[in-house]
Amino acid sequence: MLKAVIDTNILVSALLSPYGSPAKVIDHVLNGNVVLCYDSRMIAEYQEVLLRPKFGFDKRAVKQVIDFIVHSGISIVPVPILETFEDEDDKVFYEVAKSAKAYLVTGNAKHFPKKPVVMAPQEFLSIVDSRL
Repeated sequence: MLKAVIDTNILVSALLSPYGSPAKVIDHVLNGNVVLCYDSRMIAEYQEVLLRPKFGFDKRAVKQVIDFIVHSGISIVPVPILETFEDEDDKVFYEVAKSAKAYLVTGNAKHFPKKPVVMAPQEFLSIVDSRL
């Protein structure tokens, strides 16, 4: 089973642009090729960001997306990491990915430690495609 942690920017990009690489990553989740790993802090961030007025997403649609992630994904209780992050809000995604032994898919790889677990959507898609 291929496990992934999806940074909020990937989720937003997928919803805004249904034909880009982030959307293809989410398509693999919807098709069951990839299982999302998450924790309660990530779900709270997804909800807060997706409900921002600037995106104009329908509240019911956001609830459906969040419900899908919670019901089809794997809830993780991550091991805290002592490293300092440029943006401490990003740390949760890295903690969950490391604890779940999952890939972390993000549009901001520079915000994370340079470890093989962190990658851009295109890199992740090549891994998924090689396993199908």
